[in-house]
Amino acid sequence: MAQSGRDGRLHPSVGSARRCFAEVLERHVPGFRAAPTGRTRRNRADDTEPPLVLVACSGGPDSLALASIAAHFARRGDLRVGAVVVDHALQEGSAEQAERAARECEELGLAPVRTVRAEVERRGMGPEMAARTARYEALGRVAREEAARAVLLGHTLDDQAETVVLGLARGSGTRSLSGMPEARILEEARAEAGPRPDAGATVRDEPETPTLVVRPLLSLRREDTLAICEAEGLAAWHDPTNDQTAFRRNRVRHEILPFLDERIGPGIPQALARTAAILGADADFLEQCANDVAREAATDPSEYHPVPRGEDTAVVAALSLPRLRAAHSAMRRRVLARSVVDAGGESPSFERLTAMEELVAGHGNAGPIQLAGHVAAWRRRPLTVERQEERPDGPEGALVLTRPVEESRIRVNDPTHGVGVTP
Repeated sequence: MAQSGRDGRLHPSVGSARRCFAEVLERHVPGFRAAPTGRTRRNRADDTEPPLVLVACSGGPDSLALASIAAHFARRGDLRVGAVVVDHALQEGSAEQAERAARECEELGLAPVRTVRAEVERRGMGPEMAARTARYEALGRVAREEAARAVLLGHTLDDQAETVVLGLARGSGTRSLSGMPEARILEEARAEAGPRPDAGATVRDEPETPTLVVRPLLSLRREDTLAICEAEGLAAWHDPTNDQTAFRRNRVRHEILPFLDERIGPGIPQALARTAAILGADADFLEQCANDVAREAATDPSEYHPVPRGEDTAVVAALSLPRLRAAHSAMRRRVLARSVVDAGGESPSFERLTAMEELVAGHGNAGPIQLAGHVAAWRRRPLTVERQEERPDGPEGALVLTRPVEESRIRVNDPTHGVGVTP
């Protein structure tokens, strides 16, 4: 497939997509380096096997355009490219559509091509979040089985703009307003997609080289992916659910952004995407600073009673109150939120974080503050060695997080965060 316009020349959208693809993968996928134009890997003194990446393909224009661009680099020998087609089984004919998408990927020369059925369970989530959670779980499973270096997603600049608007509507902080990152560890993306595994679920060790989620087309518009499919002769599938304005993202796509573009002026999606990029860099820096605060605040959880006494709870984290109080609020809130997530809970809401800050400040009683995910926060003093009772004249103590014993065997995503955890 020539990926060219009617006059035989390379279509501009195809050229832009290839450049973006190469730049993004060179930044994030170890072992990938695009050959100079007109050369293939066979022409180079490099006999190492190129990395394997998997395109998450629904058969829609964005993911199909991404598959065709990735196939170009596979033909040159820069990459091994496979595909994963996830059937959510949420609408009639989904299995047939998954088969069509898989055939398109095979015709592009991608291998392996895997079709998997996702088990969509609501578990208290809305339909969009439940489907997204199931999709990431399926992608992660296939990526591990195939030992893929990265899973590629076809999100565009328009998707990024929609994500920023949705974050604004929720009243989010810098991380949510930074939208979708260009690349991140797949397990972290899966954790953000929905609740953590149920209690008793097997905790997997992180692989030495974690699988990434990479979005090579974030700087392209949706109109570019449509143009690529036309130039490539690909019959992209239109998902009818994308037209249903009952879903919030679809309302933003079809109603809110066009309204803003008309009333404020053209270029709104690009402006929102720039805002996301600026805030993403800020959020990265603030989180690095917060990690330093977390390491300084971490203290031994074994010095504190499970609370309340006599119940089957375990102290899974303890953070020094003086250290937390000395930190700037922007740092403290990040430390508290990440500590709850690392303790097996869900990212706390603004209201719950505010309540935790009041607990740290010493206002009101000593807790508990109940947090989503069966985690509770308390203000405690260390124990005496002799009587295992709180030392009334001891240090100011710590904010401790507790969890039911049967759920307290957890894994901290990054031990450098310094949050104490029971084994």
